[in-house]
This record gives sequence, C-alpha cells and structure tokens, in this order.
Amino acid sequence: MNAPFKTDALPQWRLDDLYADREDPRIEADLASAAQATAQLAALKGRLVGARAAAAELGALLDQGIRLYEDATNHLWSVGAYASLAASTARNDPAWSKFEADLRARSAQIGAESLFFTLEINQLEDAELEAALQARPEAGRWRPWLRRVRAARPHELSAELERMLVDRGPAVANWMRLSDETLAALTARVGGETLTLPEILNRLSDPEGARRKQAAQALAKALEARNPVLALCLNTLAFEKQVEDRWRKYPSPAASRHLANEVDADAVEALEAAVVEAYGPVSHRYYRLKARAMGKDVLDHWDRNAPLETTAPRTYGWDEARGIVLESFQALAPRFADTARTFFAQPWIDARPRAGKQSGAYSHPVTANRHPYVFMNYMGERRDVLTLAHELGHAVHQTLCAPLGTLLADTPLTLAETASIFGEGLVFERLLAEAPPAERRGLLAGRIEDGLNTVVRQIAFHRFEAQFHEARAQGELSADEIGSLWLQVMGESLGPAVRLNAGYEHYWGYVSHFVHAPFYVYAYPFGDLLVRGLMEKRREDPQGFAPLYEQLLAAGGTKTYVEALAPFGL
Repeated sequence: MNAPFKTDALPQWRLDDLYADREDPRIEADLASAAQATAQLAALKGRLVGARAAAAELGALLDQGIRLYEDATNHLWSVGAYASLAASTARNDPAWSKFEADLRARSAQIGAESLFFTLEINQLEDAELEAALQARPEAGRWRPWLRRVRAARPHELSAELERMLVDRGPAVANWMRLSDETLAALTARVGGETLTLPEILNRLSDPEGARRKQAAQALAKALEARNPVLALCLNTLAFEKQVEDRWRKYPSPAASRHLANEVDADAVEALEAAVVEAYGPVSHRYYRLKARAMGKDVLDHWDRNAPLETTAPRTYGWDEARGIVLESFQALAPRFADTARTFFAQPWIDARPRAGKQSGAYSHPVTANRHPYVFMNYMGERRDVLTLAHELGHAVHQTLCAPLGTLLADTPLTLAETASIFGEGLVFERLLAEAPPAERRGLLAGRIEDGLNTVVRQIAFHRFEAQFHEARAQGELSADEIGSLWLQVMGESLGPAVRLNAGYEHYWGYVSHFVHAPFYVYAYPFGDLLVRGLMEKRREDPQGFAPLYEQLLAAGGTKTYVEALAPFGL
C-alpha cells in the first residue's frame, strides 16, 4: 500500500439478518413462499385479457397480481442477494460459487412461472389499461412500474421463447462467474510482496514512480496470462446478447440499456459527442499540465493517477473517514447523516480487503423490506473516503425510497448514480475546506482526475464497448484484437501526453462492467452532469434544496429523470 495502513480492524459485514449460513432453513422457506405467491399469481392467467372490457374488474386483478408479483420478487431477491453478497467476499471458495449458481437456477425456475403476467399486461391496449387504473384507485400507484413494463412491449418474444431465455439464464451467468473468479484469484509479485488486484490498483497511485511502474508491469503480466479466459467470457456474453437483441429487434447493442434507463439514444449520443469534443481542451490539456508539473515530457500510463507530491500521501483511518462522511451528509440535511450512521452502527459494511474478495465497490439494496449492504476495499486513501461516500450515497438513496416497495423503488441508472456522485461532492467540499494550503493543490488535482475518471474515462469505456460489440458482430475477437481496440480508444481519450506503455493493452480485462452490465458505464457521466446541476442549485438556496433533493431520492423509480429534475428547474 501507499503508506502504512492496517486493514485488520476494518469492518466486515454480517449477513445473518438475511440468513445464518447456506443451511439456514429460512432460505428454503423463502423459496417456498416465492413459489406459493407465484402459484397464486398463475391462477390469474388469462383473466386480465378476459376482463379487458370491465375496467373495475381489470383494475382489481392488476392490483392483486402486481402485489403477488412483488411478494414473490421479495423472496427471490432476498435469497439471491444473500448468495451474491456472500460469494463476493469468497470467490476463492467453490462451495459459495456452487451455492450461488444453484440458487440462481432454482430462482429462475420459480420466476419463470410468472412470465405470463407481464406478457399478458402488454396484450392490453393503452386505453384499456388506463380505464382500469382510473376505475381502481389502488391500482393507480403501479403506473410507474407499468410504464416500464410497457416500454418493453415492442421487443417481447413469444411466451415459449421468453421462457427459454429465462431457463437458460443461469447457464449464461456462469460466464460472469468465471470472469469474477478469474479476477478474484489474480495475484502478482510486486517488489517482493504478493498483492491482490485491489492492492495492485491501489499501488498505481503510489507517490513513488518506481513502485507504480512495478505494479503496472506486474498487473500487465498477470492480466496477459488470464486475458484469453476473460476474452472468451466477453466474446461469449456479447454473442449471447447479439442473438437476443436480434430476436427482440433492438436497433443497436446499447438500445436495451437505453430502454431500461428510460433515456433516448439521442441524449446519450449527444453526451458522448460533447465529451469527445472536450477530450482536447480538458483531458489532453490536463495531462499535459500534469506532465509538466511532474517534470516530464510525457506521463507513463502508471502516472495517470499519481499524486503530484512525492511525499507519502495522507491516510485516513476508518473512524476519521466515518466522521468526514457523516459530517458532510449532516451539512446537507440531518436525515441523510442519520440514515448513513445506521450503516456504521450495524454490521452492514464490508470494507476489509482480503484474499478471495473481489475488487470494486457497490451498495446492494437487497429488497425494499430489507436493508442495503455496502461493499468496498478500503485502503485509507482520499479516493477510498470518496468511495465510501459514493456507496453510502447509494445506501441512503435505497433506504429513502424503500417505503415505495421493491418494484417502485427500483431506480433507472440515469438517476441511480445521482445520490452517490452527490455524496462524493459533499465530502470533497469538506476535505478542500479543511485542507492546509500545502495540500490544496494535490486535492484539486485529485478532484480533477476523479472528474476525468467519471466522465472522460467512462465515455471512453462506452466507446470501447460500442466498437467491441460492432466488431464482435463479424466474429470472435482474440485477446490481442480486444487489446488493440482498447489502446486505440483509450489513447484518444488520454491524448499525446500519456504514453501507453507495453502491457497496457491488457488492462481492459479487469473492467467488470463490460461483463456484468453492458453499456452501464455512461450512467456515470450522466449522473455527474445531473449532480453538477444539482450542486449549483444547492449553492443558490441551501435551505430550499434539501427537501426537494430528499423528495427526488424518495421517489425511487416512480419518475423519469426529466420529471424528477423539473422541481429544480433543470
């Protein structure tokens, strides 16, 4: 690590308020409850279409059916979340991998029995559905969920094909599992130490250039050995997606993501074009200035996130990080701090890096009748404090919208990254305000780099994905071909002041979003754009902002991003 920092005392979550272990009888009980709710739902098969001319009856059936659907979802998502959470900290344990895969398959079998429900809803005409919702006010609350179900209507397949896709889904997910396990097992010898992937990535921001270089070269070597497997995973999942997209008649590989995010492709293309146009005056210029500040003509790629100062960077103990985050959230509104404080008081955060734990960070919402869990690898650096704020922003958001229920709380990515990026912004403002003059330049540089990583780098990732999927349509790409594409796209975004040294062509392999959630990444610059607008509104009227912001988060997925931002004048 960059500076002496003990991780032994960092918190690990306890999942026993979900289930005690793999043998907990509550797992079977929840699966049985899900099957029972699904069987009750199946008794409504054909009745929605049969009642299409009777508005009040149809409204009552919709309300009854959606409640049963949500009940089954809660039970299935609870066991699925437990398996995923437990496996994410034990990717080196085959027993957890098997447990997760088996539960995924069993849940898919149960969930497949409810497929008819959304298909039957989409057989109804808009006027019939609206009349039913007006005739039965209790059903009207489901309008936002129905809006999202109806959005998929043009792309639905026959009931038999939809069932086939659900049944084979667990097998397809094993390609993600193979990718995860491959990366979780990655270690490399760096300067006499054996480091895991999170520790190697952390070393890339070490103040000593020689240590950064060692880490970068060790990572390249480790990825090179594993990229044939990672390339097979990526190729296979991309081909699976192409087949499904073709059958569903999506116009582009990103179209299904746009639909789920309730955003027009034109808006995403405009965002991409604007960022690409700013490559030169923003990204290229910054790295040129950074090279000059570091006394170099050009930066090696391992210098990209290097601190400007060569002294050991300041580290933040866990208690200090907690105080910074809570005080920053308190300055926005007490409710935000109180909600976040619960996650520190309860064993709901897993921050300790360890063997078998996968890299990255997330906040898992589980279901609306449970509580979220926060996952990260805390190393004591400034970026780790910001990551903590990011994930707790998610957790606060997920908690505030939980009263809506699981189906309505589910938030499109266009809004889901708002609270997380906003949380980072609050913490950075505090760090900057309290920093002595000698630290301010480094903090500001770090903040600029965080912005570049959130906006420019993620748009470059998006462009890499788009070009990869376009090329994959012509046939499988080798690891070397993927690496060439990666060098081209990342080189465009970084500019001539950053040298992409030998080995950098392998770095695409550790970006898990490409495998788990194709075309997710533009949500980060989208969210950053929204947050910058919201931060300006807060500066204009701090007192008036907080209630409106709380309402935005509490609305979950009930509003489109256009509707959600209207009260702010954005």
